[in-house]
Amino acid sequence: MSQKLFSQKRIKFVAILAACILLVFFNPKGFFNPIRGGFLRVVYPFQKTFYLLSQTVKNTADFLGSISDLKKENENLIRENNALSSEIASFKDAKNENENLREQLNLIPRKKFNLEASFVIGRDPQRSGSWITIDKGKSAGIEAGMPVIVSEGILIGKVAEAYGNTAKVNLLTNSSSVINAVDLETKAKGVVRGEYGLGTLLDMVAQTDILNTGDTIATSGLGGDLPSGLLIGKIQETRATQDKLFQQAIIMPRVKYSNIDVIFVIKN
Repeated sequence: MSQKLFSQKRIKFVAILAACILLVFFNPKGFFNPIRGGFLRVVYPFQKTFYLLSQTVKNTADFLGSISDLKKENENLIRENNALSSEIASFKDAKNENENLREQLNLIPRKKFNLEASFVIGRDPQRSGSWITIDKGKSAGIEAGMPVIVSEGILIGKVAEAYGNTAKVNLLTNSSSVINAVDLETKAKGVVRGEYGLGTLLDMVAQTDILNTGDTIATSGLGGDLPSGLLIGKIQETRATQDKLFQQAIIMPRVKYSNIDVIFVIKN
């Protein structure tokens, strides 16, 4: 019985309190202004605290959102910068290729031969100086057997295989390379053959002929497969063959094959 009475009193108290709060909140005819003002003065510090806290949360959320936006903008700028850097690198590379090609063109016998300029795009990975790959092929009129030169008419090898848009060039140091050659100073004749990518050797020179260190070796034109007068290199050392029937000479190439970027194929 006592619990039921207590429950009824609590309900009445809550109802009266709710009615008072509603009267203060709606404040008919301003009757409860003093009470309402006092209530607001009491809750003002809490209201201010909650307001500042909500503003702080809002500013933090805005700050974190701006960081996310800045991150996305930064990523976009990085991608754009990388793309521009790639374009600039391509332009510089093309400029360097054009300048290199122009320089080489000024040093080759253009009036004497029908030449096809090409860039080196590959090399022998196992024996550097044995063969190279160029970016021109059958579509440019290049065929197997055509001689390949660099500036100043220096022979570096012959086309071994021609494809649609590329070709393989066997250099003079290739073991399969055999070129008819002549000593321009003494007119001694022989053949220049490759030493397995290690160098070139002038061989089959008669004992009666004269070879001197420093003499210039060039193509002789014998056999008709190569024009005469293409430079090969200079004699570095001479020696007799083991059977003493012929002379040999180690040839120092006029150019370093590993540094070649531009070549010219003689098409006629």
